Amino acid sequence: MARLSLGQTAPTAPLLSIHNGPVSLVCAQDTFVHVQFRRFAGCPVCNYHLHQFAQAQDQLQELGVREVVFFHSSQEEMLKYQGQLPFDCVADPTLAHYKRWGVERDWRAIFHPKVAYAGFMGFLKTGRLYKRAENGIFGLPADFLLDNRGSIVSMNYSSHADDQWSLEQLSDIVLKMR
Repeated sequence: MARLSLGQTAPTAPLLSIHNGPVSLVCAQDTFVHVQFRRFAGCPVCNYHLHQFAQAQDQLQELGVREVVFFHSSQEEMLKYQGQLPFDCVADPTLAHYKRWGVERDWRAIFHPKVAYAGFMGFLKTGRLYKRAENGIFGLPADFLLDNRGSIVSMNYSSHADDQWSLEQLSDIVLKMR
């Protein structure tokens, strides 16, 4: 898989949310799209992270940031975990979008001290344990920030399962671009 580069136009393909609505990676002037690639739908690390973003929806809107989140799980599985989120979530069980964007997998994804903490916090927040990990537990997250032309203006390919932009990091990136 070839990784993308800063300034490159983001890959395009028709996208449907888990609620069957169209999803666009194009945004209005002075706004951004934060594209997140997460792991499997029941991932406690991912769900803890997204819970924080869901609670900060007003702050994200003030920053002019719209979230689009991909999981390498089926629509059916994602509706159980992401169905209530206030932003677009896209099911990609075939990993087609992951491949287009150069988002990888690594068996070392779960072997970092931060992963255990985030997983435990995710369980505390949701009170749920996952029963299946579609496409496995070794996926790596990735973050991309797109401008209104669909160009990648910032990105992070992760080194472990809890290596993603925090809300504060995303805010800092966006504020520096204004």
